[in-house]
Amino acid sequence: MKYLRYLLLILLFGFIVIQFFQPVRNQSGDVISPEDVTMLYSMPNEVRTILKNSCYDCHSNTTRYPWYVKIQPVGWFMAGHIKHGKEELNFNEFGAYSAKRRRNKLKRMKEQVEEDKMPLKSYTLMHADAKLSEHQKSTLIKWIDSVAVK
Repeated sequence: MKYLRYLLLILLFGFIVIQFFQPVRNQSGDVISPEDVTMLYSMPNEVRTILKNSCYDCHSNTTRYPWYVKIQPVGWFMAGHIKHGKEELNFNEFGAYSAKRRRNKLKRMKEQVEEDKMPLKSYTLMHADAKLSEHQKSTLIKWIDSVAVK
């Protein structure tokens, strides 16, 4: 019993210590870059809203952080997730991609939405407003089809 108490105290101390090591936040402010996908393509407000609510937290330079991200190791997990998402696709830097790469990203985005791979289930569990309805998926896919050929 004595060893269990020491183990629990060590674990509690470790948990408290890791709270001091917060990951860097992914927040570039409210300034919209000229390279942002919303500046490059004409899009209905509905598409812009879908992208902002369901995609931008992981695929842009600005993330809306929930309260629980301040608790480690949750914050570390989310920071890694965002880093990977931005490496795959960054809507704020979309204009810096070559025309071929933009088409490929749009094509891949369409496939991910059609196959219900994006937004991720782990994300929509905590962010119910990010889950895409059939109407939203259809709207997004139609928009992608309209700009991908250009």
